[in-house]
Amino acid sequence: MFFQRINDSCTLTEGMAKRLGGDIAEAIYANPEFEAVAYRSAVLRCMSCKEQSACKELQASHDRLDKAPAYCQNW
Repeated sequence: MFFQRINDSCTLTEGMAKRLGGDIAEAIYANPEFEAVAYRSAVLRCMSCKEQSACKELQASHDRLDKAPAYCQNW
């Protein structure tokens, strides 16, 4: 269960970044020491979010977003 939550939060974090025009893998590749820590922090914030179901639905229905939803703790 714990590892599934980590996996789900990674997917949501990466998905939100992509929909907002970001590329986490590219950022980590460009500056691994800083961005890997920032990514880990973003995933942990996502794990604590009570709106993951809403986020999954939002991402399933939108390929692109102009801004993150108000409940998103990462953007």
